[in-house]
Amino acid sequence: MIRTKAILKYLGFVLLFNALFLCISASISFFLHENSFIPLLYGTLVCVALGILPQIFIAKIEDITFQEGIAISVLGWIITCLVGMIPYLVWGGEFTLANSLFESVSGFTTTGATILNDVEILPKGLLFWRASTHFIGGIGIILFVLVILPEKKRIRSSIYHSEVSGLSMLNFRMKTKKIVNIIVIVYISLITVETVLLKFFGMNWFDAVCHSFATVATGGFSTKNASVAHYNSISIEIIIMFFMLISSMHFGLVYNTIRGKKLNIFTSNVVRAYVMVFVIGIFLVAAQLASEKIYGPGESIRYAAFQVISLGTTTGFSIVDTPHWPIFAILIQMYFTIQCGMVGSTSGGLKFDRIYIYIKSMIKQIRLTKHPQGIYAIKIDGTLIDSDMELQTAVFILLYIITFFVTTLLLAAMNIDGMTAFSASIATIGNVGPGFGNVSSLGNYSSLPDAAKYVLSANMLLGRLEIMNIMVFLTMLRPKR
Repeated sequence: MIRTKAILKYLGFVLLFNALFLCISASISFFLHENSFIPLLYGTLVCVALGILPQIFIAKIEDITFQEGIAISVLGWIITCLVGMIPYLVWGGEFTLANSLFESVSGFTTTGATILNDVEILPKGLLFWRASTHFIGGIGIILFVLVILPEKKRIRSSIYHSEVSGLSMLNFRMKTKKIVNIIVIVYISLITVETVLLKFFGMNWFDAVCHSFATVATGGFSTKNASVAHYNSISIEIIIMFFMLISSMHFGLVYNTIRGKKLNIFTSNVVRAYVMVFVIGIFLVAAQLASEKIYGPGESIRYAAFQVISLGTTTGFSIVDTPHWPIFAILIQMYFTIQCGMVGSTSGGLKFDRIYIYIKSMIKQIRLTKHPQGIYAIKIDGTLIDSDMELQTAVFILLYIITFFVTTLLLAAMNIDGMTAFSASIATIGNVGPGFGNVSSLGNYSSLPDAAKYVLSANMLLGRLEIMNIMVFLTMLRPKR
C-alpha cells in the first residue's frame, strides 16, 4: 500500500529546494532592477507555499518503501518541471504555455534544447534561473534532497535506489549516504574549478557560473545566442571540452582518481574504450570536413572535436552550425547522440556502458553457439555482470529504440520533415538538445508546433528517468484486480 502522505511529505522538500534557487534568482533581479523580479517572486512563493504545507500538516515519516521511492522520484521530476515554468510563463515574451513547459523540462532534464530565438533579451535573474534548472537537474533534485535531509538509512536507500539505475552502482562499493555525498562533492567541485578557469580565460563571473552549471550538468543552456561560438576562444573551448568529457564519466571513478585509488578513469577498461570511441569519431568527422575542403585541417579538428564531444556527452553547446556538413559527418554525430555518456554521470542517453555490455553479451552468445558446453562470463573492470543485468540492458536498449521510433512517427504525423523528426526524437530522449535539420546546433525548437513540444517534453522526461521508472510508476497506478 502506497501512502500518499509519505509521498507528499518528500515532494514538499523537493519544492522547498526549488524555492531556494528561485529566491536567489529573484534576488538577482531585485538588485539589478529587472522586470523578471515579480515572475521569479511568484515562482518562489508558489514553491514555498506548496512545499511547506506538507511539513506542517504531515507527521514525520519513519519509513519509505521502494514503490513510494519510485513515486517520489517520478512525481518529484514532474512537479519540479511544472513549477519551474512559472517564471517563464509570467514573464511572457516568447514564453507561451507550450514554450514555458518545454524550456522548463529541457532545463531540469539537462537537455538544453530551447525555444528561444533571442536568449540575450532575457534579464539576468531569469537567465540565472534557467542555468539553475541545469544545476538542480544535473545530478537530480532527489539526490540534493537526500544530502540535506538527516533521514534514516532505509529511507535514504529506498529513495536513492529508485532514482539511480543498478548499473551505475557497479563502481560504488559503499553505503548510500557516502555515495550521495561523493556525487555532490564531485559535482560542486567540478563546477567551482571550471568557473574559475572560465573567468581567468575571459568570461565574466556571471557567464562563467552559468556555463559551468550547464557544462558539468551536461545541459547546454548558454547565456549567448551563438552559444560558445560567441567567445571565439580556443582556450574557453578546450576548458569546456575537458569538463564536458569528465562530467560524462562515472563520478565514482572521478572521485577514485582524485583520491588516487586503483580503479580510476585511467585504469578503467570502460573509460578507455569510451575515450577511444570519441577519438575515432573526432578523427572521422575531421577527416571528412578537411577532405571536402569545408574547413582547413586545424579548423576541421577544432570543430569536429568540440561538436562530437558536446553531442556525445549530451551537453549540446556549439561553436559552429552543422546543417551544411556532409551526411557522413552528420551520421557519425548522430551515433554519438544515441550512445551518449557513461552511467553514474550527469549525462543522459542510452549510455556507453550499456552498449559495452551488449557487445560483450553478443560475443558471449556467439561463443556459446560455437561451444554450447562452454562457460563464459562478462566482467566490467573486474565486476561480474550476471544474466539479469544482461537482460535488463537488452530490454532497456529495445525500449529506448522503440520510444524514439514512436516519437519520430508522432512528429512525422505533424508534417515535420524526416531529418528534423528523427534527430529531434533522438536528441530529446537522450537529453542531448540540438539535433539536425530545423533543430540544428545553432538553431532551436521554436518552429515546431505546440503538439510536438508537448510530445518532446514527455520524451525528455522519459529519457531523464530512463524509461523504466516511468513504466513502473504507471503500473503502480493501475488498479489491482
